[in-house]
Amino acid sequence: MSEGTMQRRAQRDGQFDQREQRDERARRAGGLNRLLAAAVAVPVMLIAAGCSSDSGSDSGSGDKAQDAAATGGTGTDSTASAAPTVQAAAYKTLPEACAAVSKKTLTELVPKAAGKKGTSSDAGERASCSWSSLANNGVKGSQFRWLNVSLLRFESDATTGDGESQAKTYYAKQVKDAQAVAGAKNTKATPAAGTGDEATLVRYDLKKAEGAFRQQTVVARVENVVVTLDYNGAGLAGDKTPTSDTLTKAAEKAAKEAVAAVRSANGAGGGGSSDSGSDPAPSASPSSTGKTKPSAPPSAAPSAAPSASASKAAAAAPKASASAKS
Repeated sequence: MSEGTMQRRAQRDGQFDQREQRDERARRAGGLNRLLAAAVAVPVMLIAAGCSSDSGSDSGSGDKAQDAAATGGTGTDSTASAAPTVQAAAYKTLPEACAAVSKKTLTELVPKAAGKKGTSSDAGERASCSWSSLANNGVKGSQFRWLNVSLLRFESDATTGDGESQAKTYYAKQVKDAQAVAGAKNTKATPAAGTGDEATLVRYDLKKAEGAFRQQTVVARVENVVVTLDYNGAGLAGDKTPTSDTLTKAAEKAAKEAVAAVRSANGAGGGGSSDSGSDPAPSASPSSTGKTKPSAPPSAAPSAAPSASASKAAAAAPKASASAKS
């Protein structure tokens, strides 16, 4: 082998070694780069995963918040609804009806009459009493008087409303009914001052076969209680018919005492009675105190309507006529 050939082979071998070295360095550099890239990618992936997790959590919380807002709050709050409330009734009981008017006044209005207590399933909500009197004057005739006191208390109830509002409605109805009696003449309605929170006097004349009857009806409201007092009179068998003014004065006096009795039975004082010498109105029995059962609708109240007053008076009149003639 010639010297030139050997030199060329040596050059080729040197060039080959240089290429091998370059390739080796490139391979090493590539591996290091991949390792660095992988090392950098790991925290990036962890950060990305964390952000994704937080985003999902926030989204879930937002959805839950929206659901809670749509249902009006938490599950517990959405099931609890505020129950409707009404103002409590001021008066919780009624006085004894037959003692609502003093003995002194009863002697003046219905002499020698004994009270007849009305039937009631609950004396704390409804009560009534009536008196019938006949003064026989022999050949001069007779004087007939009839008095009835009806008390109705309204209890507050979520369905029917507060007791005072119910009493106002019933009061207005009673006044209207008193002015609409069939056959009544000279009907007149006027305020009755100093009797409860509001009061109206309705008076009229009613002609019957037995004589001319003069009716006085006082409807009064005090808080959640309505008092209806009926008083009528007639001169029978030729006796003179009593004047409306005389009967009106007597009826208003009795109505004031009945209102005062209602207040007294509920510990509210007896202010309102016009008779300073009246017997104090007794308190209701303990069994009827503090009842909270809703009252029956006004239409079911057993109050003495004016028409009933006149009919009862007329029914008693024939007996008075016969007694006077004998």
